[in-house]
Amino acid sequence: MPKIQLDDVSLHYEEQGAGSPLLLLHGLGSTAADWDEVAPRLAEGHRLIAPDVRGHGRSDKPPGAYSVPLFAADIAAFCDRRGLSGVHVAGISMGGMLAFELAVRRPDLVRSLVIVNSGPDMVPRSLRFRMLMATRLLLLRVLGPAGLARILAGKLFPRPEQGEQRRRIGERLAQNDRDAYLRATRGLIGWSVLEELPTITCPVLVLASDGDYTSVADKQAYLGRLKDAQLESAYQNLLRTPAAASVVGHGREAAHSSLLAAGVPRYGFVRRSEIIRDSGHAATADQPEQVAEAMLRFLGRVESTSPRVGGAIVT
Repeated sequence: MPKIQLDDVSLHYEEQGAGSPLLLLHGLGSTAADWDEVAPRLAEGHRLIAPDVRGHGRSDKPPGAYSVPLFAADIAAFCDRRGLSGVHVAGISMGGMLAFELAVRRPDLVRSLVIVNSGPDMVPRSLRFRMLMATRLLLLRVLGPAGLARILAGKLFPRPEQGEQRRRIGERLAQNDRDAYLRATRGLIGWSVLEELPTITCPVLVLASDGDYTSVADKQAYLGRLKDAQLESAYQNLLRTPAAASVVGHGREAAHSSLLAAGVPRYGFVRRSEIIRDSGHAATADQPEQVAEAMLRFLGRVESTSPRVGGAIVT
């Protein structure tokens, strides 16, 4: 049972495979087991490192307030302690939030991002969202982790043939410490790096399930910000090359169009649009083959191009 001691917390982690390092981050109330069905394929060409976040699984559950920045700081310290840098980072749900936070705060650690059914923002801007979070916190306080687990398992895996998946996720969620689970849930509310998306220049792939809680269109909305920022970054890089004169004279928009047309080979963009079909929020469990294939295609392209210019554009 490998663990690593940080300043005030010990994190459990799983490791397998060999090759370029790939950090796998799990969802709220879950563990590294979120990636169990996908890991065998990914481990064929990558060194997988999958920690349990503070307050989750077999990691310590120290007192105090939890937050996305704190969780991400733990993961950054974990990477530093292990001597990891230039790591591919993949996160599902809450794990995707940690991945965004890492890319903003510690870009030196992150070679690329894979975001699965997640986003860069948890600010409660609508009544529906506020009610959703308030209901989840109330159910957790009243029913405890086991009661909430029964409800969530049915929502994540609603089909009759998904009984085994319901059982596994139900058991995993039920094992949570009530107080740590409450603090982790509260710690997500209000977090955002939406305004800081333009600082992310590494390649990014977003995997969006067609049956996720949030729509594909919602994810494309925040990716629009990332796309514009990365085009401008590449445009500024282009200004420093001999090819500048051929496009700059026609204006910034024309230059952006030229960059998009050039694509990966010349300017280093990784352009990927991936929808996970017939899938709910727990895509790594209900459609592991689709997730693994999309990730392997993306990571292969990242590793075959220069990581220094541009990033992912998902349209």
